[in-house]
Amino acid sequence: MNIWLVQDHLRSGGTERQTLLLARAFQSSGHAVTVVLFRPGGLLASSLGDLPSRVLQPFDTTLNWFAPGLLRAASAAAPDVVLCMGRMANCHAGRLARALPRSVVLGTLRTGKPLPWLFRRSLRAVAHVVANSAESASLLERRHGLPASKISVIHNALVFPPAARHHRDDALRARHGAGPATCVLLCVGMLRPEKNQRALICVAASLDRAADWQLWLAGEGSARADCEALAAGLGLSDRVRFLGFQADPGPLYASADIAVLASQAESLSNFLIEAQAHGLPAVAFDAGGVCECLRDGVSGHVIRAGDDRAFTAALSRLLADSALRTAQGDAARDFARAAFEPARQARRYLELFSKLLVTKS
Repeated sequence: MNIWLVQDHLRSGGTERQTLLLARAFQSSGHAVTVVLFRPGGLLASSLGDLPSRVLQPFDTTLNWFAPGLLRAASAAAPDVVLCMGRMANCHAGRLARALPRSVVLGTLRTGKPLPWLFRRSLRAVAHVVANSAESASLLERRHGLPASKISVIHNALVFPPAARHHRDDALRARHGAGPATCVLLCVGMLRPEKNQRALICVAASLDRAADWQLWLAGEGSARADCEALAAGLGLSDRVRFLGFQADPGPLYASADIAVLASQAESLSNFLIEAQAHGLPAVAFDAGGVCECLRDGVSGHVIRAGDDRAFTAALSRLLADSALRTAQGDAARDFARAAFEPARQARRYLELFSKLLVTKS
């Protein structure tokens, strides 16, 4: 198969990492792959490596939706399959489907954010839609009227699967001021308002100050300055560490003790999947497919969205009980490595592509 993966820009988000992971997996399976990008550059651009790619904007206009020459390039290449990743790419999926009557064009739903009008329109024009959580699939049926036969659920794959059981990196911990007994709470993700790192800082402010803990926030984004100011205002500058963008967050997972997530817009959380695969129990607000990312009460705790007191209580129990952290961490590792294994998820995409191509012919 000749497969196009369409993505507007290689920023540092989970969808962009999934795009690159799938492209490599399809290529390794013997298929011709092209990653089509609207904008050049981006924090993950260096991760393209030797993957064939095509950038549509001759220079970075900073416009995520602008895809000059997309239909012309697609018509000339005539790919068998076009997989649109991310909101902006999916806004063009309907146009691609109409321009490529012999190709299978698939949309995806990988976001908890509201969908632009062109995205919603494209959902009806594409051959099929892949949702990365059962919750997102249900949303496509309930809110957007898609038949179940047009939707497949394929969960995200582990982008950073640990090769073996990781040992804690005490040197990295020490660089950030965490001692051997410090319990490190970790959140990895872009610092945007919908990711709601503010709530994590507020929850941290209610934890026992006599206990030895830190909150690490890894990522960059428009909300960083606001979060830094909030932490300072709450007297947490010595407890909350802002670690910036991490090309490979694996060392952070190996150095932390508990994964925490307060996001308000999650279809499926790459962070929760990866953190659990590294043996971290998780505490997370319920949003979108979060409940599909962990086993509530076994590998962590799913808290009703906005219930800061319940979040603090669950977190305090884990902070105080190292045996509970170990038991839930072991369960998290087993669950995540089995449920989100990369080769299996890529194989499910390829099987779906083959099925749709046979149907189309």
